[in-house]
Amino acid sequence: MVRRFALMVAATALSAGSVAPAQVRPGTATEQAVAAVAANEAAEPLVTAPIAADPLAPATVAGTEEAAPAQTPVDSEAEEVAIRGASLSDSVAKLRRTDAGSRELECLAAGVYFESKSEPLAGQLAVGQVIANRANSKGRFPSTYCGVLTQRGQFSFVRGGRWPAVNKGGVQWKNAVAIARIVDGALHASNIGKAMFFHARRVSPGWRLTRVASVGNHVFYR
Repeated sequence: MVRRFALMVAATALSAGSVAPAQVRPGTATEQAVAAVAANEAAEPLVTAPIAADPLAPATVAGTEEAAPAQTPVDSEAEEVAIRGASLSDSVAKLRRTDAGSRELECLAAGVYFESKSEPLAGQLAVGQVIANRANSKGRFPSTYCGVLTQRGQFSFVRGGRWPAVNKGGVQWKNAVAIARIVDGALHASNIGKAMFFHARRVSPGWRLTRVASVGNHVFYR
């Protein structure tokens, strides 16, 4: 029995050695068999976990700590065409994110959020468009969304160039991010045209400006 067992071990080792790589270190038949198994296991490809469905949400691959790459505001021409052909509410639903994707878009989203987060989407779009109009005014206002937002005396929620903390997991912030991306990409037109000023309906500042439209809770002027 002992001799038969030894022959079986030797046969198994020789069989494993026939498929092991050429770099197997020399040794006993048993050691060669163990090395062959280890080599075959090392050659198998690494299986990773799928990336999270939300491209901007933190995601990890099995065995690593690397986060999934952030998505750009509009990923392809096909997506842009699809969004342009959709209603404003459908576009917002497609573009909701916790992360705006850039500092500039975060500033634009903050303006939309703090000035109009409780308004209908059309009202939020109009507020975002005013910020964009100012940034594109060629000298009348700062040329960036962040510059427009932090300009002294323009937005009451900004103090010392900063604004209050935001719950970025909330639906209102995600909507504001979507509106910011829509405004930045000119994916939906707003009916306020080139308006650069607005005030809440509840006040009457007596501005000597041309009234353009009333949307949501705000009145818009140019």
